[in-house]
Amino acid sequence: MLWTIIGIILLAWLVGLLFDVGSLIHALLIVALLVFIARLIRGR
Repeated sequence: MLWTIIGIILLAWLVGLLFDVGSLIHALLIVALLVFIARLIRGR
């Protein structure tokens, strides 16, 4: 489930870079990376 969410957010981020959607996509990417790092540290 987490990998699916990360994949969708990364795809949205790339689309945001191509079409200059705004800073919301970049904020979502940062949140996704923080969640990913937290799960790696916790070992889940």
